[in-house]
Amino acid sequence: MSNEHRLIRALLRQPVDRTPVWMMRQAGRYLPEYRAVRNQTKDFLTLCKTPELACQVTLQPLERFPLDAAIIFSDILTVPDAFGLGLEFVEGEGPRFREPIRTAQEVAKLPILDPETELRYVMDAIRMTKKELHNKVPIIGFAGSPWTIATYMVEGRSSKDFSKIKKLMYAEPSILHQLLVQLSNTIIPYLNAQIKAGADAVMIFDTWGGILAPAQYLEFSLQYMEKIVKNVLRMDEGRKIPVILFTKNSGLFLSDMAATGCDALGLDWTVPLDQARHLVGSQVALQGNLDPAVLYADPECIQREVRKVMLQFGSGPGHVFNLGHGVQPETDPEKVSIMIQAVQSYERYI
Repeated sequence: MSNEHRLIRALLRQPVDRTPVWMMRQAGRYLPEYRAVRNQTKDFLTLCKTPELACQVTLQPLERFPLDAAIIFSDILTVPDAFGLGLEFVEGEGPRFREPIRTAQEVAKLPILDPETELRYVMDAIRMTKKELHNKVPIIGFAGSPWTIATYMVEGRSSKDFSKIKKLMYAEPSILHQLLVQLSNTIIPYLNAQIKAGADAVMIFDTWGGILAPAQYLEFSLQYMEKIVKNVLRMDEGRKIPVILFTKNSGLFLSDMAATGCDALGLDWTVPLDQARHLVGSQVALQGNLDPAVLYADPECIQREVRKVMLQFGSGPGHVFNLGHGVQPETDPEKVSIMIQAVQSYERYI
């Protein structure tokens, strides 16, 4: 049963023998074995869309580190790619869409997706990974939040000022809501298909929710994540399926996020865990929140910063150790080992 896993128990605020640990972007460019696979593929999307390769790189960090979870190798932009918007990843620039979405007519033309058809490669990667893991650790599935995905679809690429989507938000909010409804109605079955394929927990990544003013965050980001939380499967074949919400720069919104009915909140490094616990009480588990840049430091500094995070959370159930964002590509894998060892040996410092 997946609920026996340390990570799942912690996400459900049940007692665990030690704090579980995994990392956002734990499969990625900082690993030489990942770079070797990536160099043999045509492009990043080919890697995502080849289930055998996605499974292989999902498992790579687990073969190197004693982590408590696998997160399926994929990308938050698989959904708009499946809409047929011409996604490509440009070296040194990031994602770019040939056909951005900015009008009501363009939103209305977006197709209804069947996750086991247009996104079947994600489900196949989960099924393969599940088989290879033999239930040693749980698998985390994920999706981008409607707001975050919409930023890329409207801007057409990565952005620093988000001027196009903010213009749409203030000048023609009904169009943006139309898009966010479509995305929500796509992400719900997408996450449910991941769960049916074998994902033991799911996470919603709201990378750009923190760029919004509080009222706009509640209207254009959080209400759509809440809709997803309330409609995603929470039980499957006897397994309890925890849901994790992560909004970068979410300090102002933690109480509202906890009230959505999710099981856990992911935190970046800008919010101390003790303050977050004070705000949300016993409503949800907390995941985080070491600054990824700490992994550039010497071993003593890494160990010291890990202990600070653990001390900030304090005692009691409901903590999953993670970085406050993804592993940086320049990170030395040995520094990751030092961090994980510090987490797993923390009790000796209490």
